Amino acid sequence: METTTRRSRAAVAAAILGALAAVDAILGPLLAHYGAVRPLTGFALFAVALLEALLGVVFALLGFRSTSARRGLAGRGLAWLGLALSVVVLAAGYQAAGGGRGLPRINDITTSPDDPPAFVVAAHDPANAGRDLGYPREFAGIQRGAYPDLAPIELDVPPGEALQRARRAAEALGWQVVEARPPQTEGGDGFLEAREESRVFRFVDDVVVRVRPRDGGSVVDVRSKSRDGRGDMGANAARIRAFREALART
Repeated sequence: METTTRRSRAAVAAAILGALAAVDAILGPLLAHYGAVRPLTGFALFAVALLEALLGVVFALLGFRSTSARRGLAGRGLAWLGLALSVVVLAAGYQAAGGGRGLPRINDITTSPDDPPAFVVAAHDPANAGRDLGYPREFAGIQRGAYPDLAPIELDVPPGEALQRARRAAEALGWQVVEARPPQTEGGDGFLEAREESRVFRFVDDVVVRVRPRDGGSVVDVRSKSRDGRGDMGANAARIRAFREALART
C-alpha cells in the first residue's frame, strides 16, 4: 500500500509569500512609473512586498524545520524557493533605501531654514491643492543636524546673471523649469521655480531658487520639497547639493 508524504504547510506558505513578494516588488514600481497608479500607491505596494518577503523568510525557516529528517514532511524545495525569492526582494529594498538609512523623516529642505524661499507657482498648481507649502519651523533644527553642509551659495555676479546661471544649472540637471522671475527692482529678489520627478516611482518634488543681491554679488538660496510622504530618504538634500555643484560649473 502506497503512502503519501504530507507536504509542509510552512514550506508552501514560504513559496507563496516569496512569489507574492516578487510580483508586488515588480508591479509597484512598474505601475507607478507608467502612471497606472499614483507614486505613493506604487511605493505602498513595494512596501507590502517587503513585508511579504519578511514573512517569507520566517515561514521558510519553519519549513526547513518541518522538513527535517526527524519531522519527515515534504516540501524542502518549496522552502528554499520561498527563501530565495524573499531574500532577493529584501536585498532590493535594502539597495533602494541607499543613503537614506538613518536620516530624519523630513521632506522639506532648504539652504536658509531661518528665511526659506517661498513657493508661488507651486502653491497654485492644482496637483498641490490641499497641501501646506509653508516650511515647517520644526524642520530647521533637524535639518541643521542632518545636513550641516547646506548653506546659502555666494556668487560674485549680479542677481540677474546669477539667476541665468541658476536656470542653466537647473536645466543641466534635468529639472522642469516652470518659471523664472528676474528681480523687478534694483535690490529686489529673483526667483526660479522648477519640478523634478524621481526615476522609478515618479515622485514629484517642487524646487524654488531665490537670488538676492549681497555686497556687490549675489546670494542664492534653494528649497526642495517632496509632494508625497513624510520622509524623503535624503533626496531633497542630494538635489540641493547637485544644484550647488552644477551652479559652480556654469
